[in-house]
Amino acid sequence: MTNNDVEKRLWEAADQLRANSKLKASEYSMPVLGLIFLRYADSRFTAMEKLLQAERAKAAGVEAGAEPRGSALSIALGGSDVVSLDALAPPEAPTDFDKLEYQACGVLYVPEAARFSNLLRLPEGANVAQAISDAMKAIEAENEDLRDVLPKTYNRLDNTTLVELLRLLAPIEIEGDAFGKIYEYFLGKFAMSEGQKGGEFFTPISIVKLIVEIIEPFHGRIYDPACGSGGMFVQSAHFVERHRENPADEISVFGQERISETVRLCRMNLAVHGLSGDIRQSNTYYEDLHQSVGRFDFVMANPPFNVNKVDKERIKDDPRFPFGVPKPDNANYLWIQLFYSALSATGRAGFVMANSASDARGSEQLIRERLLREGAVDVMISIGPNFFYTVTLPCTLWFLDRAKNDRSRGETVLFIDARSTFRQLDRAHRDFTPEQLEFLANIVRLCRGEEPETGAGSAELLAASFPDGAYRDVPGLCKVATLAEIEAQGWSLNPGRYVGVAERPDDGVDFHERLREFNEELERLNAEAYQLEERIAGNVKGLLSYRHSAG
Repeated sequence: MTNNDVEKRLWEAADQLRANSKLKASEYSMPVLGLIFLRYADSRFTAMEKLLQAERAKAAGVEAGAEPRGSALSIALGGSDVVSLDALAPPEAPTDFDKLEYQACGVLYVPEAARFSNLLRLPEGANVAQAISDAMKAIEAENEDLRDVLPKTYNRLDNTTLVELLRLLAPIEIEGDAFGKIYEYFLGKFAMSEGQKGGEFFTPISIVKLIVEIIEPFHGRIYDPACGSGGMFVQSAHFVERHRENPADEISVFGQERISETVRLCRMNLAVHGLSGDIRQSNTYYEDLHQSVGRFDFVMANPPFNVNKVDKERIKDDPRFPFGVPKPDNANYLWIQLFYSALSATGRAGFVMANSASDARGSEQLIRERLLREGAVDVMISIGPNFFYTVTLPCTLWFLDRAKNDRSRGETVLFIDARSTFRQLDRAHRDFTPEQLEFLANIVRLCRGEEPETGAGSAELLAASFPDGAYRDVPGLCKVATLAEIEAQGWSLNPGRYVGVAERPDDGVDFHERLREFNEELERLNAEAYQLEERIAGNVKGLLSYRHSAG
């Protein structure tokens, strides 16, 4: 069974349990995500404990590799997946490892009271909710980074539901980042279920991956001042891993988030992916807890669009807004300046923004002009509708590069129109296939003079649009515009103004001949419509006459 199958099966089972309870998705999500986290932490801890035991036994000259003893009880799920509790039971001896030994290896310390196997062995009639909440408290007590992060509201769920959730998670026999992928999958599903509230903490993975692929966070400090559940950080770590490096050694993450529950989601998300970060709760408009100006190598974000009622008096002298506070009651250009000002002299930023910001007039246009004259705007990408769970509207991805002037592309901007690039998931949702995502990122790589990547299968798409293996403007897809061309368009950053329309192959048919054929077809259809209209009118008249005579 593939990891994708595991994700879907777990979600379907968990969602069925919710449907049979009295809970809303928003009430159910945190407890379930907490249990996924606990199962992950226990799995890694058990694996590390066995490794430490083997190393200590080897050092002591004791034969290692004996099977650990435990309960013979097995748990079945769906009649076919069976796991012995032996696999979940802690090794018998030696067990006196210091928690620092685990933490030094990047593994959370799980005390005996929080072991998953102990929860599974609770006797019938036990208070399962209290036992799980106590397990969460025990983990927090041993791991300072998780203090006040884990959910402890399991009393909202009845014992039957909790027992079934524990049994649902017990048979998972996967390794490495697969638990993280399950956590991400559940985050996305809960976001979809919760509608508008879900959009506050989750950015669709396709969008996040594209941002990461383009800003290329190989090494350095990463900042997200509207970090939600931390998806930008997680995908950055995946990017580093894919390039065969250890994220813990290469990147450090910093975030701010307004909603306390979302801060906890983010910290759990980081932990379940083996990451740590400095995530703080604050209102980013008014508080700069990370002293961000000029500090970060990479900035990534999906801020709320078109926010009003920001108190401009409180921010008018804030150095994070170097181009001034815009006059309209709209925070889009506050966010754009927050991202720009946080970058170091060689920093890159990628963020999601409302389409309207690309063509905004007045004081917002002046700010946009300043950004362009500074040479900071690198790439603009139009994204089609239905990529987000909360709104169907399209959006634009902005990419800034403070060092672009030093990379011989200072007075140009790459525009990409990706509105026709997508995979339809269902009637209301879209994403990018791995090939499409890689292809869009490769357009940027070619423009930068970098080698394209084809591991996800984008070679065919690349060959079709860039047959010589070098960047070129492709009508309807991409265009490198000069600062003079952008000025002529009123400093607009709307890709549609520059990219144009894709060329259509000549079908060899004369236009005037085709128009004459269409006109003849229209006349024929109009004649048929008139005949149908006459027939319907006659039938109605006959029915009315019959009713009158019958009366």
